[in-house]
Amino acid sequence: MNRTRRTRTLVLICLAVLTLVGALFLVRRPLLMAAPACFTGQWRWCFGTENGVVLMTLVGVPVAGLVAWGLASLRLAVGAPSAWRRSLAEVGMVYGTAPWVWLTLMPGSGAGIVPGRLSLVPLRDLVTMGPLGIGGNLLVFAALGFFGPMRFAALASLPRVLALGAGCSVVIETAQYAFQLDRVSSVDDVLVNAVGAALAALAARRWWCAPNKLPLPGHRVSENEVRSAPGVRSVDHRA
Repeated sequence: MNRTRRTRTLVLICLAVLTLVGALFLVRRPLLMAAPACFTGQWRWCFGTENGVVLMTLVGVPVAGLVAWGLASLRLAVGAPSAWRRSLAEVGMVYGTAPWVWLTLMPGSGAGIVPGRLSLVPLRDLVTMGPLGIGGNLLVFAALGFFGPMRFAALASLPRVLALGAGCSVVIETAQYAFQLDRVSSVDDVLVNAVGAALAALAARRWWCAPNKLPLPGHRVSENEVRSAPGVRSVDHRA
């Protein structure tokens, strides 16, 4: 059992490293453009531009790794089950989602002046997004879809992950419109965000939490099922 857990942990770490390396390769030029301003203390370029946010996210990956290690160590110390999986999933959900949400809520040049704009016709904006726009929208809730079912058994269902991704996306699109961030609130963004969460969930399906198996109504629990239940000690009633 310990060997299987270590193998799964190693696979997750390798996937994270490969993802990081691939991301660095794809955005190496924009990052090199934002790095000089960020590292000289011009924080507006770090958190007020898309390139800067991506750069700071990648720079903070080691810190996120240390947080996951700390959580796992605390859980291992008290004998909690699935310590590494739960810790990596919690940190991955937060750290892999927060930067994308920040980017989607970043105000444009006409924020507060240009009224909110809606695009409620499905698939109309999909053509104009382009590969970069579609890829970015797929990644907004990818971490939530990937790590959510690993942490919460209630999310170990593809329809639920789809619903979660769509619901979170609706909240973001509503905020863009309500706060007049000079962005278009599009139904296509909701669709692509939800699909991205679902695809990421499928990629992590082998690590999903097992749903709680409750007896069906009218089902009589046998003596063997009672004895095999967690926390139930068998008692010998023989004299």
